[in-house]
Amino acid sequence: MGSPFLTAILAMLSIALIFWGLHRSLGRGIDIAARLGTSNQRKQSQSSEQATSGPIAAKMDKAIAGSNFASHIQRELARANLKLTVAEYLMMSATSILLFIAIAFLISQNPVVALVGGVFGFYLPRLYVRQRQGARQKAFNNQLADTIVLIANSLRSGYSLLQSLDMISREMPEPTSEEFSRVVKEVNLGLSPEEALAHLVNRIQSDDLDLMVSAINVQHEVGGNLAQILDTIAGTIRERVRIKGEIKSLTSQQTLSGYVISLLPVGLGFILFLLNSKYMMQLFSTETVICMPVLVLPICSGVLIFIGFMVMRRITDIEV
Repeated sequence: MGSPFLTAILAMLSIALIFWGLHRSLGRGIDIAARLGTSNQRKQSQSSEQATSGPIAAKMDKAIAGSNFASHIQRELARANLKLTVAEYLMMSATSILLFIAIAFLISQNPVVALVGGVFGFYLPRLYVRQRQGARQKAFNNQLADTIVLIANSLRSGYSLLQSLDMISREMPEPTSEEFSRVVKEVNLGLSPEEALAHLVNRIQSDDLDLMVSAINVQHEVGGNLAQILDTIAGTIRERVRIKGEIKSLTSQQTLSGYVISLLPVGLGFILFLLNSKYMMQLFSTETVICMPVLVLPICSGVLIFIGFMVMRRITDIEV
């Protein structure tokens, strides 16, 4: 049992060193204006970017540029605040798939298990991006009420809206400071404040932020006391955050039970695999028992565990 694990570890280190060497040898510069999404700056810097980009990443970016697929990935990476291009992310995903296929096959010597490892490697980068997005959005929403109050107070003291946003980028902690710093940079590059704030809403995907931006846009069109409106919105957001905290404390036990019940069979199966791999590998054979392959059992079990987990999540997910 020790030999396959040692072989898998050596293979993992070898693949990691190969891709690290490729990244170092094909290193490139990053065009910040292109990341902001402004087409004029992207066209002006296209030639210089191709000159400094690595050939593999540059060719992939050129091949998928302008497609809906690339735009979706770029938007997801921006929401997670990952400084990666679409080509770099795709290369990391391919590396993850190949790495987990190799590890699963070296450990089990079974192509079906290797295929399961490839599926896990396919979803692992996406799960990491979703986790970064969720953590970043949660931190931003927790700081949003204080951010709105600070904007309202700065407007009362005589600051303009852009000056208030610039103060937010300097005074508030991350991720609020970084996101509003992007807004200020986009306005300085020629976008209107409404367009820059719309890009902020697309990156954060927060209903409270959307409410604040809508209030700013309405005030810009019809006038009114923006500071007073923002104070009302801040009070509403604080109350919503308080109610969400109470609901989370009341449903925490049920949420934890869902994770425990769902992960318990997986963890127990993994422990049994480490103790007696030959015994557990019988579940992944293609031998027919009662008119169906044995492999159907773990597949159906995984599907049922996933359905039960999603049902428990829906029960404890109470919208405010």
